[in-house]
Amino acid sequence: MLEFCVDRDGSDLHLTPGLAPHLRVHGELDPIPGSAVLSRADLRILGAALLARISGGIKREPQELDALLEETGSFDGAFTARDGTRYRINIFRRQADWAVALRRLEERFQTLGELGLPESLYRFSDLRDGLIVISGPTGAGKSTTLATLMDRINRTRTGHIVTIEDPIEYLHHPVRCVVNQRQVGLDTPSFNDALVAALRQDPDFILVGEIRDLETIRTAITAAETGHLVFTTLHAGDCVSSVERLVSVFPADEQDGIRRQLSLVMRGIVAQHLLPAAENPEGGERRRVVASEILQVTPAIANLVATGKSAQIYSAMEMGGGNGMQTLEQDLARLWTAGRIGETAAVAMARNVSVLRDRAELIRRRGTRVPAETAGRHG
Repeated sequence: MLEFCVDRDGSDLHLTPGLAPHLRVHGELDPIPGSAVLSRADLRILGAALLARISGGIKREPQELDALLEETGSFDGAFTARDGTRYRINIFRRQADWAVALRRLEERFQTLGELGLPESLYRFSDLRDGLIVISGPTGAGKSTTLATLMDRINRTRTGHIVTIEDPIEYLHHPVRCVVNQRQVGLDTPSFNDALVAALRQDPDFILVGEIRDLETIRTAITAAETGHLVFTTLHAGDCVSSVERLVSVFPADEQDGIRRQLSLVMRGIVAQHLLPAAENPEGGERRRVVASEILQVTPAIANLVATGKSAQIYSAMEMGGGNGMQTLEQDLARLWTAGRIGETAAVAMARNVSVLRDRAELIRRRGTRVPAETAGRHG
């Protein structure tokens, strides 16, 4: 099944009792042709085999996975298949049975251009300190973008990289940097514990797989304040909601202070979404295309963050193209007018459809030629 996933350029493999294995290819989830329906016993055998692979080849019995799933209901991990392809895996309970979801990771680190993101984002990897947030829904390729930026640091700078992940998805082998990757649940009990410890490990660059609770956010801000370059991901739909999400986690009496701290340490936010590519009239493969919103924290943006004037940030982003900023509607209009995505996909993703249409019309009137870049294999 994993070989078939690679052959078909699948991104996800789903194993569920009572169904044939399903493969997601370019966003579409369908059964693997000719596959037999998986039984409960099949899933127990496969689950135990995958647990053994995650554990470094140590043989595991289904009863051991029963015990793990009894505690939390699901189990995360990652492993490298025999052909060298790496997978992230989640085994979970459902109605007293097991099911498995596997995500195929890229075989190599891609460039930002290959992912469909502006090359200008490399400037985040050149910063001395601060907080960089990559946001978006599940499956939008946030981890892939982070991996690309960390690979850039590893190849162009010297220093100590510490990553804290759950699980470790992309393996970074030392090039110019010393690299230490830690997995939550295996090397450390939590993101926050590892982040606190990282501050005593002489890091220059810190990657936190996800910040989701108050203490981890507070510690990440402190790390950025004390001279470290911190990268992380967040589940939020756009740049402004990312700021508000970070602030809203804190008690009301702390939020003004947190806004001021964020205005000082935040360097940028990238919010990304994966959309189906437009139909290819020549019948070629349909890949997914990344649409992104980019916020560079200039002094003017920092002031808006500090004072809670979030509604004005969108206007500043629209006027900030010279600083590498763009709103989601601007990027959707660019992709639409370039024929990269269809009108239906653009309209469905836009926050404000009238703004989207205005931006698209402006591009057409100007006769702006938007290059049809290589479609990203993001996520």
